[in-house]
Amino acid sequence: MQHEELFELLEYKYQQFNQPGFIESDPITIPHRFRRKEDIEIAGFFAAILAWGQRKTIINKCTELFELMDNSPYEFILNHRDEDLKHFQNFKHRTFNDTDTLYFIEALKSIYNNHNGLEGAFSKKLSSNDDSVKNALISFKDIFFNLPDFPERTQKHISSPARNSACKRINMYLRWMVRKDDKGVDFGLWEGIKPSQLICPCDVHVERTAKLLGLTTLEKPNWKMAEQITENLKAFDCEDPVKYDFALFGLGIEKYFESGISS
Repeated sequence: MQHEELFELLEYKYQQFNQPGFIESDPITIPHRFRRKEDIEIAGFFAAILAWGQRKTIINKCTELFELMDNSPYEFILNHRDEDLKHFQNFKHRTFNDTDTLYFIEALKSIYNNHNGLEGAFSKKLSSNDDSVKNALISFKDIFFNLPDFPERTQKHISSPARNSACKRINMYLRWMVRKDDKGVDFGLWEGIKPSQLICPCDVHVERTAKLLGLTTLEKPNWKMAEQITENLKAFDCEDPVKYDFALFGLGIEKYFESGISS
Protein backbone atom coordinates (compact mmCIF):
# COMPACT_ATOMS: atom_id res chain seq x y z
CA MET A 1 0.00 0.00 0.00
CA GLN A 2 1.40 3.38 -1.01
CA HIS A 3 1.97 6.19 1.50
CA GLU A 4 -0.95 8.30 0.26
CA GLU A 5 -3.32 5.32 0.19
CA LEU A 6 -2.33 4.37 3.73
CA PHE A 7 -2.80 7.95 4.92
CA GLU A 8 -6.28 8.09 3.42
CA LEU A 9 -7.25 4.76 4.99
CA LEU A 10 -5.96 5.74 8.43
CA GLU A 11 -7.69 9.13 8.30
CA TYR A 12 -10.97 7.58 7.16
CA LYS A 13 -10.97 4.94 9.90
CA TYR A 14 -9.84 7.45 12.54
CA GLN A 15 -12.83 9.64 11.70
CA GLN A 16 -15.13 6.60 11.65
CA PHE A 17 -14.19 5.27 15.09
CA ASN A 18 -13.36 8.50 16.94
CA GLN A 19 -17.04 9.20 17.52
CA PRO A 20 -19.30 9.37 20.61
CA GLY A 21 -20.95 6.12 19.50
CA PHE A 22 -17.65 4.37 20.27
CA ILE A 23 -17.91 5.23 23.97
CA GLU A 24 -20.79 3.08 25.17
CA SER A 25 -19.26 -0.32 24.41
CA ASP A 26 -15.66 0.57 25.38
CA PRO A 27 -14.04 0.77 28.84
CA ILE A 28 -13.69 4.54 28.30
CA THR A 29 -17.41 4.71 29.09
CA ILE A 30 -16.49 4.35 32.79
CA PRO A 31 -14.66 7.69 33.22
CA HIS A 32 -17.30 9.34 31.00
CA ARG A 33 -19.79 8.74 33.81
CA PHE A 34 -18.02 11.36 35.94
CA ARG A 35 -17.58 15.13 35.72
CA ARG A 36 -14.97 16.05 38.33
CA LYS A 37 -11.42 15.97 36.98
CA GLU A 38 -10.11 13.76 39.78
CA ASP A 39 -13.02 11.33 39.49
CA ILE A 40 -12.39 11.02 35.75
CA GLU A 41 -8.67 10.39 36.31
CA ILE A 42 -9.22 7.72 38.94
CA ALA A 43 -12.11 6.03 37.14
CA GLY A 44 -10.09 6.03 33.92
CA PHE A 45 -7.04 4.62 35.67
CA PHE A 46 -8.93 1.67 37.11
CA ALA A 47 -10.82 1.11 33.85
CA ALA A 48 -7.56 0.99 31.90
CA ILE A 49 -5.83 -1.31 34.40
CA LEU A 50 -8.79 -3.72 34.37
CA ALA A 51 -9.11 -3.60 30.58
CA TRP A 52 -8.47 -7.15 29.59
CA GLY A 53 -11.00 -9.73 28.58
CA GLN A 54 -14.45 -9.04 27.15
CA ARG A 55 -15.32 -5.36 27.09
CA LYS A 56 -18.77 -5.99 28.58
CA THR A 57 -17.21 -7.80 31.53
CA ILE A 58 -14.65 -5.01 32.04
CA ILE A 59 -17.41 -2.41 32.14
CA ASN A 60 -19.47 -4.50 34.58
CA LYS A 61 -16.52 -5.04 36.93
CA CYS A 62 -15.63 -1.34 36.89
CA THR A 63 -19.27 -0.49 37.63
CA GLU A 64 -19.15 -2.87 40.59
CA LEU A 65 -15.88 -1.35 41.83
CA PHE A 66 -17.15 2.23 41.80
CA GLU A 67 -20.43 1.28 43.42
CA LEU A 68 -18.27 0.09 46.33
CA MET A 69 -16.85 3.63 46.38
CA ASP A 70 -20.36 5.17 46.36
CA ASN A 71 -19.59 6.41 42.84
CA SER A 72 -17.32 9.10 44.32
CA PRO A 73 -13.85 7.65 43.72
CA TYR A 74 -11.83 10.77 44.58
CA GLU A 75 -13.73 11.38 47.80
CA PHE A 76 -13.42 7.72 48.71
CA ILE A 77 -9.71 7.50 47.93
CA LEU A 78 -8.91 10.49 50.16
CA ASN A 79 -11.34 9.99 53.03
CA HIS A 80 -12.15 6.29 53.41
CA ARG A 81 -11.92 4.63 56.81
CA ASP A 82 -10.54 1.20 57.54
CA GLU A 83 -14.00 -0.35 57.89
CA ASP A 84 -14.90 0.92 54.40
CA LEU A 85 -12.21 -1.32 52.92
CA LYS A 86 -13.95 -4.51 54.07
CA HIS A 87 -16.36 -4.17 51.14
CA PHE A 88 -13.53 -4.91 48.70
CA GLN A 89 -12.57 -8.28 50.17
CA ASN A 90 -14.40 -10.22 47.47
CA PHE A 91 -13.62 -7.94 44.52
CA LYS A 92 -11.81 -9.68 41.68
CA HIS A 93 -11.35 -9.34 37.95
CA ARG A 94 -9.25 -12.06 36.37
CA THR A 95 -5.89 -11.87 38.22
CA PHE A 96 -6.64 -8.48 39.83
CA ASN A 97 -7.88 -9.32 43.32
CA ASP A 98 -8.72 -7.72 46.66
CA THR A 99 -5.04 -7.45 47.66
CA ASP A 100 -4.32 -5.48 44.51
CA THR A 101 -7.43 -3.32 44.94
CA LEU A 102 -6.56 -2.35 48.50
CA TYR A 103 -3.00 -1.45 47.55
CA PHE A 104 -4.22 0.62 44.59
CA ILE A 105 -6.50 2.58 46.92
CA GLU A 106 -3.66 3.37 49.32
CA ALA A 107 -1.20 4.16 46.52
CA LEU A 108 -3.66 6.55 44.89
CA LYS A 109 -4.28 8.25 48.23
CA SER A 110 -0.53 8.82 48.57
CA ILE A 111 -0.30 10.09 44.98
CA TYR A 112 -3.06 12.67 45.52
CA ASN A 113 -1.64 13.75 48.86
CA ASN A 114 2.02 13.90 47.85
CA HIS A 115 2.43 14.09 44.06
CA ASN A 116 -0.26 16.48 42.84
CA GLY A 117 -2.48 13.61 41.73
CA LEU A 118 -2.16 11.23 38.82
CA GLU A 119 -1.25 13.96 36.36
CA GLY A 120 1.57 15.11 38.62
CA ALA A 121 2.81 11.58 39.19
CA PHE A 122 2.95 10.82 35.47
CA SER A 123 4.50 14.18 34.59
CA LYS A 124 7.09 14.32 37.36
CA LYS A 125 10.09 12.97 35.42
CA LEU A 126 8.93 14.02 31.96
CA SER A 127 10.87 16.73 30.18
CA SER A 128 9.42 18.82 27.38
CA ASN A 129 12.42 17.61 25.36
CA ASP A 130 11.55 13.93 25.80
CA ASP A 131 10.44 12.27 22.57
CA SER A 132 8.04 10.00 24.41
CA VAL A 133 6.52 9.15 27.78
CA LYS A 134 9.05 6.36 28.37
CA ASN A 135 10.75 8.07 31.33
CA ALA A 136 7.37 9.11 32.72
CA LEU A 137 6.13 5.52 32.80
CA ILE A 138 9.30 4.23 34.45
CA SER A 139 9.10 6.95 37.09
CA PHE A 140 5.38 6.42 37.66
CA LYS A 141 5.86 2.78 38.59
CA ASP A 142 8.55 3.79 41.12
CA ILE A 143 6.16 6.34 42.62
CA PHE A 144 3.25 3.93 42.69
CA PHE A 145 5.21 1.31 44.60
CA ASN A 146 7.04 3.54 47.07
CA LEU A 147 4.81 2.67 50.02
CA PRO A 148 6.33 0.30 52.59
CA ASP A 149 5.52 -3.40 52.37
CA PHE A 150 3.68 -3.22 49.04
CA PRO A 151 2.48 -6.63 47.77
CA GLU A 152 4.97 -8.08 45.30
CA ARG A 153 2.13 -9.64 43.30
CA THR A 154 0.57 -6.23 42.62
CA GLN A 155 3.57 -4.98 40.64
CA LYS A 156 2.48 -6.99 37.61
CA HIS A 157 -0.53 -4.72 37.16
CA ILE A 158 1.59 -1.62 36.46
CA SER A 159 3.76 -2.15 33.38
CA SER A 160 7.02 -0.36 32.65
CA PRO A 161 9.21 0.20 29.59
CA ALA A 162 12.14 -0.71 31.83
CA ARG A 163 11.07 -4.33 31.34
CA ASN A 164 10.37 -3.80 27.62
CA SER A 165 6.62 -4.12 28.20
CA ALA A 166 4.37 -2.58 25.55
CA CYS A 167 2.50 -0.91 28.46
CA LYS A 168 -0.74 -1.21 26.49
CA ARG A 169 -3.12 -0.26 29.30
CA ILE A 170 -1.06 2.66 30.62
CA ASN A 171 -0.56 4.05 27.11
CA MET A 172 -4.29 3.74 26.49
CA TYR A 173 -4.97 5.60 29.74
CA LEU A 174 -2.59 8.39 28.79
CA ARG A 175 -4.31 8.70 25.41
CA TRP A 176 -7.62 9.18 27.22
CA MET A 177 -6.22 11.85 29.54
CA VAL A 178 -3.96 13.76 27.12
CA ARG A 179 -5.44 13.78 23.59
CA LYS A 180 -7.57 16.78 22.71
CA ASP A 181 -10.04 16.99 19.85
CA ASP A 182 -13.68 17.93 19.31
CA LYS A 183 -15.04 14.38 19.03
CA GLY A 184 -15.68 13.87 22.74
CA VAL A 185 -14.08 10.44 23.15
CA ASP A 186 -10.70 11.28 24.74
CA PHE A 187 -10.78 13.80 27.58
CA GLY A 188 -7.73 16.04 27.00
CA LEU A 189 -7.58 16.93 30.71
CA TRP A 190 -3.81 16.99 31.18
CA GLU A 191 -1.43 19.73 30.14
CA GLY A 192 1.86 18.29 31.41
CA ILE A 193 2.16 15.70 28.61
CA LYS A 194 2.03 16.56 24.91
CA PRO A 195 0.05 14.38 22.48
CA SER A 196 3.23 14.06 20.40
CA GLN A 197 4.90 12.29 23.36
CA LEU A 198 2.28 9.57 23.60
CA ILE A 199 2.96 6.00 22.53
CA CYS A 200 0.36 3.97 20.66
CA PRO A 201 -1.39 1.33 22.80
CA CYS A 202 -0.35 -1.98 21.29
CA ASP A 203 -3.13 -4.53 21.76
CA VAL A 204 -3.72 -7.61 19.62
CA HIS A 205 -5.80 -5.68 17.07
CA VAL A 206 -3.27 -2.86 16.72
CA GLU A 207 -0.36 -5.31 16.54
CA ARG A 208 -1.97 -7.41 13.80
CA THR A 209 -3.09 -4.43 11.73
CA ALA A 210 0.25 -2.62 12.10
CA LYS A 211 2.07 -5.69 10.77
CA LEU A 212 -0.25 -5.93 7.77
CA LEU A 213 0.25 -2.25 6.99
CA GLY A 214 4.03 -2.39 7.37
CA LEU A 215 4.05 -0.09 10.40
CA THR A 216 6.21 -2.54 12.34
CA THR A 217 8.81 -5.12 11.37
CA LEU A 218 8.96 -6.67 14.84
CA GLU A 219 7.38 -9.98 15.79
CA LYS A 220 6.59 -9.64 19.50
CA PRO A 221 4.43 -6.93 21.09
CA ASN A 222 6.75 -5.02 23.40
CA TRP A 223 7.91 -1.46 24.05
CA LYS A 224 10.10 -1.43 20.95
CA MET A 225 7.16 -2.43 18.77
CA ALA A 226 4.94 0.25 20.33
CA GLU A 227 7.68 2.83 19.71
CA GLN A 228 8.18 1.70 16.12
CA ILE A 229 4.48 1.83 15.32
CA THR A 230 4.22 5.30 16.86
CA GLU A 231 7.27 6.57 15.00
CA ASN A 232 5.82 5.38 11.70
CA LEU A 233 2.46 6.96 12.51
CA LYS A 234 4.25 10.29 12.98
CA ALA A 235 4.78 10.31 9.22
CA PHE A 236 1.02 10.98 8.97
CA ASP A 237 0.59 13.28 11.99
CA CYS A 238 3.68 14.19 13.97
CA GLU A 239 1.74 16.18 16.57
CA ASP A 240 -0.91 13.57 17.34
CA PRO A 241 0.23 10.15 16.09
CA VAL A 242 -1.81 8.06 18.52
CA LYS A 243 -5.09 9.33 17.09
CA TYR A 244 -4.56 6.49 14.63
CA ASP A 245 -5.02 4.03 17.49
CA PHE A 246 -8.71 4.40 16.64
CA ALA A 247 -7.99 3.40 13.03
CA LEU A 248 -5.71 0.45 13.80
CA PHE A 249 -8.03 -0.89 16.48
CA GLY A 250 -11.08 -0.37 14.28
CA LEU A 251 -9.52 -2.11 11.30
CA GLY A 252 -8.66 -5.00 13.60
CA ILE A 253 -12.10 -5.51 15.11
CA GLU A 254 -13.68 -5.17 11.65
CA LYS A 255 -11.30 -7.89 10.38
CA TYR A 256 -10.80 -5.51 7.46
CA PHE A 257 -7.82 -7.43 6.06
CA GLU A 258 -9.06 -10.96 6.59
CA SER A 259 -8.83 -11.68 2.87
CA GLY A 260 -5.40 -10.00 2.60
CA ILE A 261 -4.23 -6.69 1.13
CA SER A 262 -2.48 -5.76 -2.05
CA SER A 263 1.02 -4.40 -1.86
